[in-house]
Amino acid sequence: MDYDQLLNLSVELGCQLMSSGAEIYRVEESVRRLLQAYGLDSPEVFAIPNCVIVSITTPQGHPITRMRRIGGHGTDIELLERCNALCRQLCAHPPEIGKAQALLSALPEQTPRYPPRRVLLAYGIAPAFFSPIFGGCISDAMAAMLAGLSVGVCLLYGGRFIGSNSFFRTAICSVVASLMSLLLVHLGLGRSLDTVTISALMVLVPGVALTNAMREIMAGDIISGLCRAAESILTGTAIAIGAAIGLAIGGIF
Repeated sequence: MDYDQLLNLSVELGCQLMSSGAEIYRVEESVRRLLQAYGLDSPEVFAIPNCVIVSITTPQGHPITRMRRIGGHGTDIELLERCNALCRQLCAHPPEIGKAQALLSALPEQTPRYPPRRVLLAYGIAPAFFSPIFGGCISDAMAAMLAGLSVGVCLLYGGRFIGSNSFFRTAICSVVASLMSLLLVHLGLGRSLDTVTISALMVLVPGVALTNAMREIMAGDIISGLCRAAESILTGTAIAIGAAIGLAIGGIF
């Protein structure tokens, strides 16, 4: 057996799981089970949100280790589901490593992607449903929908202008959301500026990341949990700064 290829396969699986938003324990357990399915007794797996390290020892006693760094990523539930299903399939009936690698490499291309117009529609619908939760009326929901659409346009089509830094991207989108909310309320399309603004900003709140952070801290993965918590706090700070700047520009302060 080519243990270098097997190590590459396991690291690739871990990276795809992590990139799709999987929890740390899921990444480590999936990689460990895959290696055990191919006959390795005591593989060592260590993962944090931006790095996966896998170490194995061949039957001849030769240790092999690979580390792979992971860039910025979000959450893709569909890809996560397919990675989980493939991992179970490989563990139940381990195929030849080359075939397993081909199946894993094909996952991102086989995962369906929503067209931009549908994603943009979701950015509008989500704030409209948040508005009644915050006590808004129908006009507030409509204004929140338009403000959410402006955030979606900024995220989907303004990447080359606002850069790839998540902190500044979130801050700029918050400025856009607050300015659009202010404009819509001023035009009479919404009644409560606070409700419209908060509803539009909800699409930027890192709820999944914060939930995973708390879960990992309670599970004992302190390093990864603190990393995710720090990322969530920074995102929340960017939202607050951006909203304050937008309202200040609009003459509220």
